[in-house]
Amino acid sequence: MTVNRRTILLGAATGALAAPLIRVRPAMAAEFSYKLANNQPLDHPSNVRLAEAQKAILEATGGRFDLQIFPSNQLGADTDVLGQLRSGGVEFFQLSPIILSTLVPNASINGVGFAFPDYDTVWKAMDGELGAYERGQIEGAGLVVMEKIWDNGFRQTTSSTKPVAAPADLEGFKIRVPVSPLWTSMFTAFGSAPASINFAEVYTALQTGVVDGQENPLAILKVAKLWEVQKYCSMTNHMWDGFWLLGNRRAWGALPEDVQGVVAENFNAAAMKQREDIAQMNASLRGELEGNGFVFNDVDPKAFEDKLREAGFYAEWKKTYGDEAWAILEAAIGRTLA
Repeated sequence: MTVNRRTILLGAATGALAAPLIRVRPAMAAEFSYKLANNQPLDHPSNVRLAEAQKAILEATGGRFDLQIFPSNQLGADTDVLGQLRSGGVEFFQLSPIILSTLVPNASINGVGFAFPDYDTVWKAMDGELGAYERGQIEGAGLVVMEKIWDNGFRQTTSSTKPVAAPADLEGFKIRVPVSPLWTSMFTAFGSAPASINFAEVYTALQTGVVDGQENPLAILKVAKLWEVQKYCSMTNHMWDGFWLLGNRRAWGALPEDVQGVVAENFNAAAMKQREDIAQMNASLRGELEGNGFVFNDVDPKAFEDKLREAGFYAEWKKTYGDEAWAILEAAIGRTLA
């Protein structure tokens, strides 16, 4: 199946009647048949590794657990599927903690602008105390969450009008952001005009000029073919984002402990492999995207961080998250933000 803008947008229209795009049929009817949804295109490393986990779980459980995977927003936009997860309409969902913050406010703390300088700091934090703190917040909201977070990547800023080389280039800039107060707050602090749009609608919004730009990791620029509707890519590295693999608590509790163990083990192992895939992809993605027409430029992150500090962004979010959470974040990154 070719992944293009049509398949990326398909989910919003097809809804719950859609058939899974990744399916391994068990030899006989499974005792447990669960659905997993995400917003990532079919050939994204997340879905490649999930397909492997799907087969491994089916085999290890002797056909008792059948996982059906619905990628590319096939079951609806992120906020819609989060509602389905809570009600039990879907049993598993991969979701950015930043978007999850619409339900679990402090889950988004890893997304504070310019907090992480590199991947070493990210994994030390997210596999350590910061990740444990977020999982505790998620579980407190009534969801199940796997131990290992999947990589979405450092987010970059793209534009159809001009490169973003300095904070001043973001003033008045119409930029698509995910549905999350943190993203909106950050780009408002830069003087931009952020518009919260679900990913299923991003390509069309860029194509029709509803917004002039967007921000996403390089892997998303590739699989969504955003070079068709964007020209410039500025390596702002303004935020690191991942995907928590979430579960419906009732559905999870219905699984026997041995099946829970198999599912969790394979999901977490797949997350670690997916991180390696993203690292390898990132090593060559810039050159590949340049070949497709993107014009790249690097930026000084300190200038952007200073602008956010001057605008009161860090002070605002320290107050929002609370002293305990903020202290965990600053300990994880080894420096003071506010």
